[in-house]
Amino acid sequence: MAFDLEELRAAVAAHGPVARVVIAAIRGSSPREVGAAMVVWENGQSGTIGGGALEFQAAEAARAGRLGLSRHALGPELGQCCGGAVTLLTEAWDAARLEAIEGEVVARPVSGAAPAPLAVKRLLARARGQGVAPEPQLIEGWMVEPVLKPARQLWIWGAGHVGRALVEVLSPLPDIAITWVDTGVERFPETIPAGVTRVPAARPADLVPYAPREAEHLILTYSHELDLELCNRLLRHDFAFAGLIGSATKWARFRSRLAALGHGSQQIARITCPIGDPALGKHPASIAIGVAARLLSPAHGETTRKELRA
Repeated sequence: MAFDLEELRAAVAAHGPVARVVIAAIRGSSPREVGAAMVVWENGQSGTIGGGALEFQAAEAARAGRLGLSRHALGPELGQCCGGAVTLLTEAWDAARLEAIEGEVVARPVSGAAPAPLAVKRLLARARGQGVAPEPQLIEGWMVEPVLKPARQLWIWGAGHVGRALVEVLSPLPDIAITWVDTGVERFPETIPAGVTRVPAARPADLVPYAPREAEHLILTYSHELDLELCNRLLRHDFAFAGLIGSATKWARFRSRLAALGHGSQQIARITCPIGDPALGKHPASIAIGVAARLLSPAHGETTRKELRA
């Protein structure tokens, strides 16, 4: 987990000053990990620290202005099945405080203005000098969190029913930055989720050279010819993963046509088709769930790492 600076900025821009509640420490079993956070304002909230009574009480305390550290025994105090205890840090954030954030790590005392202890200084020096982000942690009266930077770049080609379902399922995941491409602005919904970059382009395949070579791609446009050209361009450009929507028949035809364009069978086999889990059905939401499950699986992560090392 990490400090989601963009989400917090968006919340402040929309609602004014807000409270942020973060799990600062845990002992035993907990519904979420250290660094999990939610943002609370008068009539709403976003994010989650695990739901249930803990989250309800924490949100009410934040709205009442109760800031600082609080400790909660999940079983005896809240009646939750988790047998552990959590320490929460509730802080007020406004535009001025957000503007003061610098660097890749947010480190601050949980109360007052105590000087940074040596342990915190070492973490900050390591982050600056070696680029090693610290784990979220409460250390000697200071809360330390790395600023969220999505580790994965996902390009979704197509804003039809399946593309929209995929964006809806995947956009809440903080570790994934989505670039969403289609042929015209009218192809997209009016509201685009935070963290998604909408790119209308008359010739989408011309954007392939701008995609990072470590990016992952999902190809599901309205045009088989455009799908084919995207596959062709991606094979010439490189990628960590490429998935194509379609039947076994479509993929057999594409393999033949890609071979005719000069691609070897081993290279063509790097493209995954069909995508999703056929057992879940063909509804756009079912396809999106199947694709998301694959993208989030440890096996998929290991496969993409091998592709990048090759």
